[in-house]
Amino acid sequence: MIENIMSTFSENIDSLIHSGDSDLKKAESGIQLSVKTLTKLQKHVDKNDFEDPQSEIDFFRNIKPLPMSYHIYFSQVRHCEIKLPKIGISNKVRFLEKEMKKINQFFSENNSFVSYMEQGHTYLDHMFFSRHGKRDFSFNPNIFYYQYPEFSTSHDLLWSQVQALYRYIHYIREKLERIEPGSSSNFRERKPNLLIWSGTKTNLVEMIYSFYFNGDINHGTVDLKTLFAAFEDFFNIKIDNFYKTYGEIKSRKDPRTKYLHSLAAIMDAKMREDDKK
Repeated sequence: MIENIMSTFSENIDSLIHSGDSDLKKAESGIQLSVKTLTKLQKHVDKNDFEDPQSEIDFFRNIKPLPMSYHIYFSQVRHCEIKLPKIGISNKVRFLEKEMKKINQFFSENNSFVSYMEQGHTYLDHMFFSRHGKRDFSFNPNIFYYQYPEFSTSHDLLWSQVQALYRYIHYIREKLERIEPGSSSNFRERKPNLLIWSGTKTNLVEMIYSFYFNGDINHGTVDLKTLFAAFEDFFNIKIDNFYKTYGEIKSRKDPRTKYLHSLAAIMDAKMREDDKK
């Protein structure tokens, strides 16, 4: 049941994000879709609960935060679209710069938790993602709709906010770039970017899709656009129309995953060479 709910949500979100609607229209539709999905999940939990403590932790760490993070993200986008000054490039840029400062402050205040999650730690999960764990809710967003004991833990909303703000950063960068080309580069990295992708973009698309299909990032809960945005930032590269590139990869003759095959062959050859030493 949960798998069907999440599969439908992921498909609808992906379709919405890549629709031709305005950002405000996407935000309003995204909020409705997220709320609808959260309501379905809540009803399922109320009716069935969890088989064991680990399945409860998995739900509040890896499942609920996906629609909840989109709920928060689209609420942020809607707020930005409504509040963004209508006239003056400098006014718009200043507004978006303030939004970035708020994001930086949030990550600074929650640095320990963000580090715990991004390093893949699990030793505090029984406190963070169980309804029997900590009850002093450390985070209190402007979205109270789902914050009550039977459907919340102390940190699932905080984790949702972290994921939402990563998406919101990408949204603001794109907004800045459209308003004043080049201005978004001021906010690209907290540290100098030392890594540059020097292979072909097609090879990178092939690799990213393999991570996505195998569910290797965020336990398979990350959407394609967010995943590609992360690689763009990490390797200082712009990947245009990755859907089209994926279609071109699919249309190849076997082996269609040429890059992945070549990586495996190179790795195997190197290990065989090491064995002979």
